[in-house]
Amino acid sequence: MSCTTILVGKKASFDGSTLVARNEDSGSGQYNAKKFVFVKKEDQPKVYKSVISKVEIPLPENPLSYTAMPEAVAGQGIWAACGVNAKNVAMTATETITSNERVLGADPLVVYQKSVGTKGEANYKEEIPGGIGEEDIVSIVLPYISSAREGVIRLGSLLEEYGTYEKNGIAFQDENEIWWLETIGGHHWIARRVPDDSYVIMPNQLGLDYFDLEDALGKGENFLCSADLKDFIEKYHLDLSLDGSLNPRDAFGSHSDADHVYNTPRAWVLQRYFNPMSNTYDGIDADLRPDDDDIPWASVPEKKITVEDIKYALSHHFQGTPYDPYKKHGDTSQAGAFRPIGINRNNFLGLTQIRSDKPDPIKAIEWLALGSNTFNAMAPFYVNITNTPAYLRDTTGRVTTESFYWINRIIAALADPYFADTANLIERYQEKVGSFAWEMIYKTDEKIISGNLSREDSLEILEEANEKIAKMLQKETDDLLDQVLLVASNKMTNSFSRSDA
Repeated sequence: MSCTTILVGKKASFDGSTLVARNEDSGSGQYNAKKFVFVKKEDQPKVYKSVISKVEIPLPENPLSYTAMPEAVAGQGIWAACGVNAKNVAMTATETITSNERVLGADPLVVYQKSVGTKGEANYKEEIPGGIGEEDIVSIVLPYISSAREGVIRLGSLLEEYGTYEKNGIAFQDENEIWWLETIGGHHWIARRVPDDSYVIMPNQLGLDYFDLEDALGKGENFLCSADLKDFIEKYHLDLSLDGSLNPRDAFGSHSDADHVYNTPRAWVLQRYFNPMSNTYDGIDADLRPDDDDIPWASVPEKKITVEDIKYALSHHFQGTPYDPYKKHGDTSQAGAFRPIGINRNNFLGLTQIRSDKPDPIKAIEWLALGSNTFNAMAPFYVNITNTPAYLRDTTGRVTTESFYWINRIIAALADPYFADTANLIERYQEKVGSFAWEMIYKTDEKIISGNLSREDSLEILEEANEKIAKMLQKETDDLLDQVLLVASNKMTNSFSRSDA
């Protein structure tokens, strides 16, 4: 799936927490309903079987419980997407990335092959399972790790053993570290620790622009990789550097015309947002342009980054630039030229905030927004729970305003044609939801801290807080639908100004 990911190190965030966020987006013309669930450890299978690739993987004993954002409609597998486990370790999977022919020829993707012919006949060929993919990764990794680094190592070993049928980037997070892993061909992988003072923007493109093989194959302090990566690079002449400094983008990635429309502009516009004074961004002589292949993977922001910054960034549609599809004034010839971040087919935004200065029961918060981010709001939920609010949990394939996913889809479709007329309504809604959310966090945190409550003793309080947030979210979203519907109704083509009333 196409996505955009933001990673923020603890020294770059507003409160010292690690922040990992990703938009999960459907493919063009598709929409995948999502739901927010809690997976109990006793419900985790002993053997995992992939729907898409048919691969079967025995799982370790003693899994952890965890939150997840699976598909609401059964049929294509779980697609757990993102979550936090009982040890306050989080992951998000996956960011679909790119590669090149040299890599894929040297280490082909492990694609499922159907059986051929009839069993018992001479020409019969048995089916061959494929590797693991986005459908599977959270479910087979998150319940079994105690740190971000452990997540990299576990997933890396699974990739080496089973392979993958697609090209993906995956983030792992605990209170101290964020690690980013990228797959290389069918079985190889690289991972880098996000610098504490930096943020990372990942569109759908292999992102790492520097890799220290010596560290990865030695101490592994900031880099990790598959054990034979050095030999693999040398055998297939993948290192394109002139000075011996490995650039993974050049070695393993792509620099296509499609990247310059679909991927690099997203990295460019968010560098522009987080570092407006550090570079020039416009004109032929700009430091960074939308089609540049050397936009930094990690940058130090000009100010500390907040939850609200991330929501705004992952809702971005190139506002303030000539490429905004909603641009109506001046020269509009380039409006809509690039793929927006806040796009019609956002399934959900999941932001995990892990706070090192808070006690264990409230260390992790999962912020969620469903539907197209340009038109929705993001709300926080504690993860030390045994259940999730029905408003986000009980999503199905049925369109209903009783579901946070579906009502946001409806609002977006109604508001989009009348963007200028509804933007102020959306902004007020987002501010109201955000203000109440922070009020609930402050009050709930204080209850847990002042009472010095254990995980078990805090459960009821945290689940009650989640329910209050969900009820507020439902009321405010219902009110927004009412207002947006009125605007859209008054602007229908068959309207007429004369009234008999």
